[in-house]
Amino acid sequence: MELNIQTDRYLRPSQLVSREQEIKRSRFISIIAPVADRRQAQQQLAEIKSQHLQARHHCWAFIAGHPLDSQCLGFSDDGEPSGTAGKPMLAQLQGSGLGQILAVVVRYSGGIKLGTGGLVRAYGGGVQQALKLLQTEPVIACGCCDLEFDYAFTTQVEMLLNKVQGVKLETEFSNQAKMQVSLPISEYAGFKQQLINLSSGQIVVTKLRA
Repeated sequence: MELNIQTDRYLRPSQLVSREQEIKRSRFISIIAPVADRRQAQQQLAEIKSQHLQARHHCWAFIAGHPLDSQCLGFSDDGEPSGTAGKPMLAQLQGSGLGQILAVVVRYSGGIKLGTGGLVRAYGGGVQQALKLLQTEPVIACGCCDLEFDYAFTTQVEMLLNKVQGVKLETEFSNQAKMQVSLPISEYAGFKQQLINLSSGQIVVTKLRA
């Protein structure tokens, strides 16, 4: 995926928090946790489910990456009426401006129906209240690009990469040096231009991607 994100700095939860409330005899446990990506979100969800095997519903929503990246979003009503749980939970996460975040609301049903509006308030409101308990930490979003260049430019490329706090991910040596690097999104345009300038356009730089 090619990146087109306006900012490379955002906040994420620094630790897991939990808040419990009872509504018409149903017990709602709202849990928010930091997750680096979709895989970690699914692992965290599985762990929470294993801790609440007797619960009737495990509804969830996540932004498993940059808060402006729509491909990092996910949600589920987990058996509740469509639109009453996952979407209002996700709306609260998006409103927070945070990234790398998972919300799970575990419901132990009390046998009294809450109605569509009641469920939306219970799930969305639970996440909203849990968000108030969060402590956050900063994240610098990075992307990857590929470089191809003559060996003579190796030292200069590595110096420029270090200057923008980038890192080498893979290096391949054949007729030309090929290097995959990761660097902060905001540094990409300047980094690419400096490489073009020092090599008179001989260094090939691909577009930044996730």
